[in-house]
Formats: sequence, C-alpha cells, structure tokens
Amino acid sequence: MFISTAYPLARAKASISDLAKQLGISVSTVSRALSNHPSISDATKKKVWKLAKELHYQPNHLAAGLRKGRSNLLGVIVPHIDGHFFTLVVKGIETVATKAGFNVLICQSNEDVAHERKNIETLLSAQVEGILVSLARTTRDFKHFEKVEKQGIPLVFFDRVLDGLNVSAVVLDDREGGYLSTKHLIAQGCRRIAHFGGPLHLNIYKNRRLGYLDALHEHGLPVEEELIFHCDMTVEDGVQGMQQLLALPHPPDAVFSASDFSVVGALQELKRQRLRVPQDVALAGFSNETFTSLTEPMLTSVDQHCEQMGQSAVRLFLEMREEQDQNFAPRRIVLPPDLLVRDSSVRS
Repeated sequence: MFISTAYPLARAKASISDLAKQLGISVSTVSRALSNHPSISDATKKKVWKLAKELHYQPNHLAAGLRKGRSNLLGVIVPHIDGHFFTLVVKGIETVATKAGFNVLICQSNEDVAHERKNIETLLSAQVEGILVSLARTTRDFKHFEKVEKQGIPLVFFDRVLDGLNVSAVVLDDREGGYLSTKHLIAQGCRRIAHFGGPLHLNIYKNRRLGYLDALHEHGLPVEEELIFHCDMTVEDGVQGMQQLLALPHPPDAVFSASDFSVVGALQELKRQRLRVPQDVALAGFSNETFTSLTEPMLTSVDQHCEQMGQSAVRLFLEMREEQDQNFAPRRIVLPPDLLVRDSSVRS
C-alpha cells in the first residue's frame, strides 16, 4: 500500500475520554461541560472547551442521537442519479428533510434488485429513521422491504412502485400523462402511433401504456401490437425500437415513449435515416429530462414535478413518524402531470 508523504497523516480523533484524562476529571463532567449544563462551573467549561479546540475534538452527534433513540438520518434509494429526474427529486427531499432536522443518506441501486437489497441492509445498519425508495427496474417482489416494516421504520415509495402494492407512496398520474401525450399526437393528425414501454410490473410503465390505450380507444384507433415495443428505456433501446418500427410494411407516423431516453434514441435513428421530425414521424417522451429542450428539434415531454414529488415524500414520512403508534394507514399522493409541447410533435 502506498501512502503519500506530501501531506501529514491525519491525527486520530480526540474523544471525550481523551479530554477527561488530560483534564483529570470524569467523562460525565466533560460531557456536561460540552453541552453547557448548568451544574458545571464556568471555569471548568472554559477549560474543557479550550482543550477540545486544541485537540480538534468533534462531537459525535450520531452517537448522541442514538443514545436518545434517534439518529436524525433519512435513507433514500434511487435507481440512478445521472439524469434530471432523480437529481431534482433528491433536491426536493433534502430541502424538506434538512428543515425538519434530518440528514439524508443516498444510495443508488443502479437498476439492480440485488444492489437494492444491499442498499436496504446498509441503511438499516446506519439506523435510519425512515426510508424513501424508488424501485429498480428489475425489482419484482416486496420481500426485502418486509424487514423495514417489521422494524417499524416508516417506508415511503416514490415514482416507481410494484403494481398492486398497498403502501405509502407519492406518484404521478402516469395514466393521465400517457393519455395527454397520445391525445396530443392524434390532434396533430397522427394515426399510427407507436409506443415504447418499460416493464409492466412497475406502475409507471403500466399506467403510461394504459393512458396511450385510453387515447386510442377514445378516438376509434386500433391497438396494433406490432407498434408497441417493450424495452429497458435506454437510448440504445430507442435506436433499436425505431429501426424495428421503420422496417414494418407500414411504419408509424408518431411515437409516444414512456421515457425521454428511449425517445432521444428514436430521434437519433430517424435523423440517421434522413427522416423528418415531426413531418414524417412525430415524437413525444416522458420526464422532461434536461436534454429534451436541447435537441433539434426540441422534444415534447411530460413534466413530473420532480422537486414536489421529493418534498411530498418527506412530508409523508414525517406524518408516518408522528402517527407511528397509531397504525398509520398507507396513503398515496398523486401528482398531476403537465404536457410540455415542443417542436418534435407539432405539425404545422
């Protein structure tokens, strides 16, 4: 092992015991002096604080909190934070959590259920007071969350939830978002509208697909399975899906994607094949990622009120924490979607 000598090695942290030993007083006296207890004389407090400063003593607030039965830690699990959506959700979480006196521990599952299980164990070991989670794409059961509930720790899901679970959650009205997007494409004259959808065991993809189907049925358009492409919602999937659709005898004249990542892949493939957007194929995505307003043309998308979702998740956790001894009934908060119409879908 190589250790650089360019900088001095960090000193071991001074403890309360170190302070007490050097001052020749008890640990309890040092502890009371540091917390400004009235039973300790000003002279003793002054000596304790002077030595604490000299030894760079840092109080262990976590240990102190645990002695009182509180860690003031809130755990958060997200699939990833390399996009616009989860970054802003976390921002909303931290805003409300900080005001409530909580520090936030953030874990990434990287869309892997095995990693998500490890995230749960890590947060439980850290003795968090609550866990907020958006599920990995590969999560198909609730088993690893049962341990959280058995320990009486408030658990709140946001955005992604396993379909059919009766749990506390903050979600978008994804079905309405899918409906608004597809209805908009129909209003532009599109009649063969394809759909890029994700795993249907997750609420967001199931409901966005249902919204797509609702709009088709409402306008008397047939549901053609060859126009529905299920994938993992990556840019590469969007490229592959668009290639598959364009190879059909009758290609689509529009695509509604349940993700902005796959729809930008579709845009790339359309440009490669020298097809015009929206004249030849109109495009609409979901999540209002930052890049949707930077592409040419800019991409129509559904805004999910990311920060509001994070803020609402923390407030729901705080309510559960307050009512923990009163058998808190699962509560679901549903946020309304906003369709942001841009050049990729507007036919003049």
